[in-house]
Amino acid sequence: MKAAVRHGSASAARSKSDQILRYLVLILLTLIFILPVYWMASSALKGPQEIFSVPPTWVPKVRHWEHFRTVFEQLPFARWMMNSGIVSVTVTLVALLTHAMAAYSLARLRYPGRRFIFALIIGTLMIPFCVIMIPLYIQVRAFGWLDTYWALIIPSIPNAFGIFLLHQFYLTIPTELEDAARVDGCSKAGIFFRIVLPLSKPILAALAVFFFVANWNSFLWPLLVTSSTAMKTVQVGIAGYSGQYQNPWAYMMAANTIAVIPNLVVFVLFQRQLMTSIAMSGIKG
Repeated sequence: MKAAVRHGSASAARSKSDQILRYLVLILLTLIFILPVYWMASSALKGPQEIFSVPPTWVPKVRHWEHFRTVFEQLPFARWMMNSGIVSVTVTLVALLTHAMAAYSLARLRYPGRRFIFALIIGTLMIPFCVIMIPLYIQVRAFGWLDTYWALIIPSIPNAFGIFLLHQFYLTIPTELEDAARVDGCSKAGIFFRIVLPLSKPILAALAVFFFVANWNSFLWPLLVTSSTAMKTVQVGIAGYSGQYQNPWAYMMAANTIAVIPNLVVFVLFQRQLMTSIAMSGIKG
């Protein structure tokens, strides 16, 4: 009896020590990820000399809040933020709808060639963007879309990863739900919009975060297809800030701090759905 009690106490102590170790590792990883963001935000409030001081200053001695105001005064920063917002939101909404429809068609409907089409879509994941960048640019120029929202939005909508993730999720939905809907006289479109889409909210929320963040942070493609200051996205505008004003690091850090806020807001709004989708999206063949 005493041996069993001692064994139980040892197991409880070992379990508690393992839990403490896990928390320490998580705290360490959190600090590693948060440190660059904190350094960026604190540098936005520092003076020019304090940014490069050795040893580094973790807390600004004098907080220069005017750096944030100067960013909007020197640059059309509000316009750039609006451009990035329009592109990111539009691409996200259109991509979610079209990808969901394509994935449902490939996963649930029966027609010749659907497996080949799905394999073809998945194959595009292995093609790097630099391979299609020039042909895509030539095509956009032929359409007369350069330096317009069309060039920023339309080529950014197709995403094989989104179709793949939704396709795998739709395979896990019980077919009995669709059979019951058909018995009640529901059409294929009705099944999709009334049953499948509501069940897809967690996975769609996760994809919304991925699509929004990817398009908000996009740099290379907007740099290629925009030329006027009014059509620049926020990432392209910030990159040009250093060349225009000879590396004003404090102002650049302020601009980057502002540009990060929408990503944080989107993640906070959808974090619960994101965690739910990770928990329920066991990938099945």
